[in-house]
Amino acid sequence: MKRIVHKHPLAIRWFHWINFPVLFVMIWSGLLIYWAYDPYKISFGDYTLVSFFPDGFYKFLNVPFRLAEGMAWHWVFMWLFMLNGLLYIGYTFLSGEWRHLVPDRNSFREAIDVTLYDLGLRKTQPPFIKYNGAQKIAYFSIMLMGVGSVLTGFAIYKPAQFSWLTAILGGYEAARLEHFILTIGYVLFFFIHVGQVIRAGWQNFQSMVTGFEFTKNTGTPDRGTPDRDPPVTPDPVNNQPVAPSPTPNPLLPA
Repeated sequence: MKRIVHKHPLAIRWFHWINFPVLFVMIWSGLLIYWAYDPYKISFGDYTLVSFFPDGFYKFLNVPFRLAEGMAWHWVFMWLFMLNGLLYIGYTFLSGEWRHLVPDRNSFREAIDVTLYDLGLRKTQPPFIKYNGAQKIAYFSIMLMGVGSVLTGFAIYKPAQFSWLTAILGGYEAARLEHFILTIGYVLFFFIHVGQVIRAGWQNFQSMVTGFEFTKNTGTPDRGTPDRDPPVTPDPVNNQPVAPSPTPNPLLPA
């Protein structure tokens, strides 16, 4: 027999699905801006291991010569990203949902257990709860990354007006690098998140759409509970049901 388990409130689902296209446009428009000056790469001596990004990548996505367009889209959706994030954080704390998201002292140990299980290095599946330790750390980190993206974004958007913020972040070049690293973090989180959703199955995805999921009720019938009438036996003489004698209380006198 299946039962309904409520998982995600309506507001959380709205914030989640609004943030997905908004963040997508932010990353896409940021790529149009980054094309104009793309200095970042991972090198080992004179050898470049990874270049963000090769010319073929830009041409494939039709990115070149769209700097002004990218800046326009980026600034508009920046405000939507900020508004959705502020409403999400406000709702999370006012509703008490933060208790499911903020990591606790057991979260890191749980995250290790979940990671070992996902990698096939642990056979026992961790207990099923709303958010395990790995999810708490990941989702809470995404919230902090959102704050970091806003701060670094303003630091490189208005470095003169927000000179104090730019200085705190290490200067314009440092703030731009931090902004870029956070964006790479979003992309990595997206692929890991989608992979985990696929691994968890359709029910997990459905719960973020409908707010609930169906689970099998594996519990056994409750016998002898206080709200259930005690069994009766028939009187062999009068053929009438006779209730059992109450159990004596050893604390009371006979």
